[in-house]
Amino acid sequence: MSTNDCLSGTIRHLLDAGVRPTRHRLALAELLFDGRERHVSAEMLNVEAREHLVSISLATVYNTLHHFTAAGLLREIVVDSRRGYFDTNTSDHYHFFYEDSLCLVDIPIEALEIMRLPATPAGKTIRRVEVVVRVSG
Repeated sequence: MSTNDCLSGTIRHLLDAGVRPTRHRLALAELLFDGRERHVSAEMLNVEAREHLVSISLATVYNTLHHFTAAGLLREIVVDSRRGYFDTNTSDHYHFFYEDSLCLVDIPIEALEIMRLPATPAGKTIRRVEVVVRVSG
């Protein structure tokens, strides 16, 4: 597969999600959507972009990640008030957060059984249940 084929696939991926493929969005999408499931912070992606000679500000990385999340291309996982990750796997699943290494790892949905959820407020529906199991040691 040539670079043009990959690029065309990336452009198609963004357009299918309703995202205008700007130069920065394309560069970040190529890093994010390379076929691997990943958990990245904005800071991690910014460093990776710079390693691939993409000059981009951290603010632009944050804006792009939030734009991709709003378009359904990513899922944001907030592990605490100072730390969040963006997950390329948008299917329903849970996470282990390793506090020592700051690493986020998928837990398959069938590995955790939730017995009961609270009643939802009137007129509301549960959209998703997110579980982050924090581990250390």
